[in-house]
Amino acid sequence: MTVLFPRLVAALAPAMLAACTALPPRDDAQWAATAPVAAAAAPAADGAIYHDEQGMELFTDPRAHRTGDILTIVLVENTQAVKKSNTSTSKTDKSKIGAPTLFGKTASFHGNPVGFGTDGERSFDGGGSSSQSNQLSGNITVTVVQRLGNGNLLVRGEKLLTINQGQELVRIAGIVRPQDIGQDNTVASTRVADAKIAYTGRGSLADANTQGWLSRFFNSRWMPF
Repeated sequence: MTVLFPRLVAALAPAMLAACTALPPRDDAQWAATAPVAAAAAPAADGAIYHDEQGMELFTDPRAHRTGDILTIVLVENTQAVKKSNTSTSKTDKSKIGAPTLFGKTASFHGNPVGFGTDGERSFDGGGSSSQSNQLSGNITVTVVQRLGNGNLLVRGEKLLTINQGQELVRIAGIVRPQDIGQDNTVASTRVADAKIAYTGRGSLADANTQGWLSRFFNSRWMPF
């Protein structure tokens, strides 16, 4: 037994190290990079200096325009929203009805004229304010998923950064016009139509900034107090 144990450890050590260094499986396969569409190979022209099948695109536009091409999106998101509201209402009602006259005499009760009046006053004051600001900057490179019928490009991609004990995940998807793409094959995120941008984090830092389940319950709408 004492001889087999060291051999068993030595045999399992490479497998354990490989498991530690392997990348975690993707949590969403739809965000994987889109492979380019393979073009039909042109017949070889023997004796010519240049062959089409060699793929030397010397005079084509390097900007993304086909399925599978790479495009860099410059994140320049900066939004601010401020909303304020104030409401004030007041109402005062007063009414008085004198004692009626019966046969030329004022109606009375125990010598007091029978009359009554009402007096009411209502008021309401309310106010509220809300402000929010968001800022996101950086670059993320995506791939063209589909070329639409009007020439626009449907793009999608993600960037996963693992730093120390945390992970930062940035995802973006949307539609880009070819004329908005710069000469350096970049486009600003403000030019992406129907943009869906997600920035999330996982790990120790994200957990430290997250409330516990009991605190979330006391702050939820199910808490009656």
